[in-house]
Amino acid sequence: MSKLKKLSLWDVVYALNMAIACGISYWIITHALQPLGDRDSDLLGGMWAVAATVFVFRETRRDSFSAGLARLIATCVSFALCLVYLWFFSFTALGMAALLGLGTLVMMLLNRRGDIVTTGITTAVVMVVAGMSPLNAWHQPLLRLIDTVVGIAVGVACKWIASRVFFRITGEPER
Repeated sequence: MSKLKKLSLWDVVYALNMAIACGISYWIITHALQPLGDRDSDLLGGMWAVAATVFVFRETRRDSFSAGLARLIATCVSFALCLVYLWFFSFTALGMAALLGLGTLVMMLLNRRGDIVTTGITTAVVMVVAGMSPLNAWHQPLLRLIDTVVGIAVGVACKWIASRVFFRITGEPER
């Protein structure tokens, strides 16, 4: 037990801020944007927005913004590939595998190798969900893009606001 780190006030504020940001992201997608989809899609969207919010929560505001940009680029690549595919074809495991390979190549061409994982995860989720709801499969990339943008925006905004307020009040150097 002696190896446990003592939590600072900033650690507690950071955790509380992230929890609040995740709650806001989830609420926006599952309530405010509810007319865009059915209940299952709303719940998936809420989870996806929360994942995007958590993804952008970093120690510094600069790192949060950078993570948000990385997440947005990876999601946009996945969005474009999945949308074009789903306009013409229905979900298949082979199609998903092809999109994963294409997404990897696109991220390499964009010199964003560190974001290949995010592109791949996004593509896998979009494609599997499209396979679960084949009637409106092409809606999935659009909905997941909205979820991601909301999660990124809420996460970065909450991180920036809480950091600014906390460090102004405490007088500690800003992160």
